[in-house]
Amino acid sequence: MLPRRVLQFLIIYMLFLSGLMALKYSLALSDYVIPSPSGIYQTLVAEYRGYSLATLNTMTVAVIGQILSVAMAFIIGITGREASWLGSFIKVAAYNFQAYPIVALAPILFILLGDGFLTRLLIAAMICYFPVLLSVLGIMSKPVDDIEHFYRVTSRMRWQLEVKIRTFENLSQLTTVIAGSATLAMAGTIVGEFIAANAGIGYNIRIALYQSDLGKILIALFLIGITIAIYQALLESLGAVIKRAWTGR
Repeated sequence: MLPRRVLQFLIIYMLFLSGLMALKYSLALSDYVIPSPSGIYQTLVAEYRGYSLATLNTMTVAVIGQILSVAMAFIIGITGREASWLGSFIKVAAYNFQAYPIVALAPILFILLGDGFLTRLLIAAMICYFPVLLSVLGIMSKPVDDIEHFYRVTSRMRWQLEVKIRTFENLSQLTTVIAGSATLAMAGTIVGEFIAANAGIGYNIRIALYQSDLGKILIALFLIGITIAIYQALLESLGAVIKRAWTGR
């Protein structure tokens, strides 16, 4: 799973670079606008260490933010699964918040909390949280009639068993949702860093933008893409291990 994910990303990235080089040489653009392949390689050699550390910094914030948002989404999603007033209220609130551009709140957080770790973490968690919550709500609200009927007629159904049945029957879908939310958490962290933070790969992209250095931006995009591809592959592998341990196959 990991080699496939990395290979897919490398293919996409090389196609993107090929398109950029085709644009450069067809329009005879200077190296200042779009650096040559050798210039990109030199930038990679020069910036690899610093940008790798910055990417790991960003990834750490994104992973913590994702864990927080997934935990909150499961707690609220399980609470709101029932067709009660509270369940209806939670669903309506989730849909309304999802429609609001959460990233628009980022400047307010920077004003209130400054540009440190906590602000980046909150932005990552907020951007990641609502899509995960809607998916969890949808899964937990949908009964698995064939299985649940037996426990209901025998009065053995408890909310813990209900959650366990629905989680088990939708484990592949939940794994996909959680793996996909990693991209949202990473994007949220980078957006926060790009706006006003003082660390992380988003902060480095902002500096490269001020310097009009496309080579540095391309290297940053490469490191972001390869890191998120590896992380998503690890999440999918973890999901497969859990499913195998649960089902025995």
